[in-house]
Amino acid sequence: MKKRGRIKLRMIKTWQLLLILVPVLFADATLLRLDHIRMTEMRDAVLEADAAEDDQAISDNLEKLKDYVFSNIVINIVEENGEQRVTFGTGPFYLEHQYIRAANAALEEAEKTIGSDSNPNGNVYQLASEVCRPQAIANGWSWNDANYINCMMGEIQKYPAADELQDKIIASLPSTELYRKNYASPIWAPTLTGFMILITIVVIVVILIRGLIWVILRLSLFFA
Repeated sequence: MKKRGRIKLRMIKTWQLLLILVPVLFADATLLRLDHIRMTEMRDAVLEADAAEDDQAISDNLEKLKDYVFSNIVINIVEENGEQRVTFGTGPFYLEHQYIRAANAALEEAEKTIGSDSNPNGNVYQLASEVCRPQAIANGWSWNDANYINCMMGEIQKYPAADELQDKIIASLPSTELYRKNYASPIWAPTLTGFMILITIVVIVVILIRGLIWVILRLSLFFA
């Protein structure tokens, strides 16, 4: 069987292998693109669930996305520090709305502490709200908008009596890294795309070996 396989391989001309390589490369590119599109659709589903404030849907869609990326070859182009680079996986994306909700919950908890009558500046949270709410209305910010949260934090910081409480607020705010996702895919996986890539590599290696043998024979004839 091995001898027959070798004979059949020898019968295939190099130019025929080159012709075979063209559609194989096209198939590789098509399959990789389809894998990338599928990953993008699943990632968008996560972001849509985040915008809809549906934590259960976020969790479910993240699990599906993670399983897909971990078991498929996903090539992606991401932008980092103004430069584009090729990576295997989703690239970084953020659950912005979920973070804002968590940060807003921390502020609401702080309101119970800061809004105490014993504070020499009065209800600091209320004073900050009186400044930020008109800005929110004018700019169309929702009460869980990042701009509104930043405004509130900035106003609270203006009151010296709230320094200790400010440290407590900052400590209670969730880390943004918890809401940053980046799933890496394998360089090769046992999928249709993976096997097509293996076929491509085999064809290219055979062509290169034949080319190297041809060069060596030509040089040996030249110096003979």
